[in-house]
Amino acid sequence: MEIWQERGLAISNSNTVQKNKLGWKVPSQSGNGTYIVNMDNGEPFCTCRHFETTHKKCQHIYAVEFIVQREHRPDGTEVVTETMRVTYAQDWAAYNEAQTHEQEHFVTLLRDLCNGIPQPEYRFGRPRLPLADVVFGLVSKSYATMSGRRFTTRLKEAQENGLISKAAHYNSAFRYLENPKLTPLLKSLIEQSASPLRAVETDFAVDSSGFATTTYARWFDHKYGKQRSKQTWVKTHLMCGVKTHVVTSVEATPYESADNLQLPTLVDRTAKTFNINEVSADKAYSGRKNLHAVQAVGGMAFIPFKVSSTGMGDHHHKFDGLWNRMWHFYNFNRDVFLQHYHKRSNAETTFSMIKAKFGGSVRAKTPTAQVNEVLCKILCHNICCLIQSIYELGLEPTFWTFEAKEPVAPKVFDNWEL
Repeated sequence: MEIWQERGLAISNSNTVQKNKLGWKVPSQSGNGTYIVNMDNGEPFCTCRHFETTHKKCQHIYAVEFIVQREHRPDGTEVVTETMRVTYAQDWAAYNEAQTHEQEHFVTLLRDLCNGIPQPEYRFGRPRLPLADVVFGLVSKSYATMSGRRFTTRLKEAQENGLISKAAHYNSAFRYLENPKLTPLLKSLIEQSASPLRAVETDFAVDSSGFATTTYARWFDHKYGKQRSKQTWVKTHLMCGVKTHVVTSVEATPYESADNLQLPTLVDRTAKTFNINEVSADKAYSGRKNLHAVQAVGGMAFIPFKVSSTGMGDHHHKFDGLWNRMWHFYNFNRDVFLQHYHKRSNAETTFSMIKAKFGGSVRAKTPTAQVNEVLCKILCHNICCLIQSIYELGLEPTFWTFEAKEPVAPKVFDNWEL
């Protein structure tokens, strides 16, 4: 028995390993924190630094394997015997610690995240504000739910504490917020902020919601001969993990956008960092392309079918084997299907968390600034999810170290103009 197995056996015999909704909570042998082990996706994952760097089994994975004994029968079936009682009680001690220390962790994690933003090169003109400092200020303002003017004092305090090199004037921050090149940068920061949880999340939920604005669309109603107005909102589509509610990808538009068209993009962006096992979404996302988009990344989509849907092809589509199988699964195995589909409610929970904590409306006036402000709220939410995971899972978040299938930070820095 090698050293890692011996250590795992010692941990398993200590009766300190616990099962929760995220996986197996395994304590460190040194007594400094805990780690989460996930065995649900075929290959085990652990949040400890040894597994993150080597991708080989650690003592925490061995500890769980000793607890969960798998018996393979000759007929091909598998029996799992758990040697401990499984409970899913809320870890109130960890929750309380995360809430009471959230603000101090927030600025540290946000600073580490912004350190990965390179400064654009300018060929002429006076030196610009450090882009990383501007993003730090905009996201911190969203976290504080304050106006740009009232947040000036806190921004100067951040400069005195060495978190930023220069506090931007609120008018300068507003001009950056109105720049369309900031949108892909914020999206990449959201995806990067979710990456430390890639070993935990394998099941995802998709939904959309609106963030109210202070602008109104006005038109003249010729039928009734009077002026009408309607409040506009930012339509936001997101994909989140069903265990930690971290947002893995997002699409926000300043207009009413169809839900059905957004899912392939959300799936592709998430699959660049996460292993997707299943995706749950409501009927608004029902479509052949969406089923195949999830299957293409190795997952299964649990999306209810509309009443008019049939399991066979029609004059618009030829026979589709995947569509046919899922249609029959939905109609003849409804109870099993709904067990997976109901994970979709976690997306609604995520929107509720964001709006309750950071507000369900935006202050910005222009469409681009409104989209960017919503993305700042979502980035704040992700950082808060990481803080919760620090205390619940013993997570040690590190950014800009994971080699995704393509560069995480987009090349949007050339010729940055205001």
